[in-house]
Amino acid sequence: MPKLNFYLLTLGCPKNVVDSEGLSEMLFQANYHSVAEPKQADVLIVNTCGFLKAARDESIAALKQLAKGKRKRQLLIAAGCLPQRVGEQLIREVKGLDGLIGTRAWPDIVPFIYKLQDNKRSQPLCHLPETGDVPPETIALNRQQIEPHRASAYLKISDGCSAPCTFCTIPSFKGANRSRPQEHLLAESQRLAESGVQEIIIIAQDTTAYGRDRGELNGLPSLLEALIQCPIKWWRIMYTYPGHVNQRLIEVMAAHPQIVPYVDMPLQHGHPDTLKRMGRPHNLDKLLRWIEAYRAALPGAVLRTTFIVGYPGETEAEFQGLLDFMQAVQFDRVGAFTFSPEEGTPAFDQPDHVAEEVKLDRWERLMAFQQSISLASQQKMVGQKLDVLIDGVGDGVSIARSYRDAPEIDGYVVIQQELTPGQMLPVLVTGATVYDLVAQPDV
Repeated sequence: MPKLNFYLLTLGCPKNVVDSEGLSEMLFQANYHSVAEPKQADVLIVNTCGFLKAARDESIAALKQLAKGKRKRQLLIAAGCLPQRVGEQLIREVKGLDGLIGTRAWPDIVPFIYKLQDNKRSQPLCHLPETGDVPPETIALNRQQIEPHRASAYLKISDGCSAPCTFCTIPSFKGANRSRPQEHLLAESQRLAESGVQEIIIIAQDTTAYGRDRGELNGLPSLLEALIQCPIKWWRIMYTYPGHVNQRLIEVMAAHPQIVPYVDMPLQHGHPDTLKRMGRPHNLDKLLRWIEAYRAALPGAVLRTTFIVGYPGETEAEFQGLLDFMQAVQFDRVGAFTFSPEEGTPAFDQPDHVAEEVKLDRWERLMAFQQSISLASQQKMVGQKLDVLIDGVGDGVSIARSYRDAPEIDGYVVIQQELTPGQMLPVLVTGATVYDLVAQPDV
């Protein structure tokens, strides 16, 4: 078969980024070449997001744009979550698609392209299996070939989700939680370390569910103890679930300074009645005890969370309860979204939907309320020394991150000097804003 150039556009969350890296690696191994412009490609691939309406709209718009400019004999493939969720409906919506490949099928991308090249039918081909795992031979990919010289990388430890959240569509197209074998994760981490990666961000739909599909209740802490044998300077934990965090996780984090004192825990709300309707853990006293223990064991610990406002039935009193909860906990980092009704979820059919203007008002009030809390957390760092990782430089400035900052979602440390990207060095914090810090190298 002739060798092809491919163009890959990745939309959505970091889990999609990891899948795209795997997909690209499969193509690299078949001697295909990545190009930066669609017009240079023989194969156009969009790794889509199907989570919320806004993300679906973005994916569809990207596919339509590529279809509009597609040359004769160019192939256009929709990959990932959106085709897995809506199936052949996507073919009717986007004219010019040649194939659909789902979330559990991306390792088949090379033979799938061969089939598309040989396809004599007028209809696009679909490869959307509802079961199956990523085969072992795709684990521990040489992801540095995709983006060389980077200092941070994501490590996806499991796929799917078994949580019963009433608003979420992910289990419907990702399936139940499936943990990757520990030996595969160790091999991939070692390869990343050997290629110069200094920070690994541990991700999954629910990282604290790791191993539970195999009957392990402390799977994540055990995995962390194994992973830290790799020479990585920072291990960062994202997407934890409040019902699964425990004292053992705190003990492992406190015992190993390579695991940065940062936990991302999307709580979704802070009022027990709203949480019950969401199908989320709602024992706030238990959660507060865990947070207290986490902060006591790890000086300087950072806690990030995400909230949904305007969930069906959310009263003004429940929203005020959320603000009161935020005041009590003093989260360092907060993201917020207005509720998006997703067809096929229990929340879609729940009564008492909140008006859009009320959702937006509550979102604005929540974000304004959090600003003073975030600023106080930032100001505590002024005069402190921090190790930072340089992400980028230009115009006399370096943009860096400390252990307090996850890539793409948190703020930065701004240094008025051009340093070396990928370098880790100590700085002295000289100023603070709500989201960013200002610092100078500590010499």
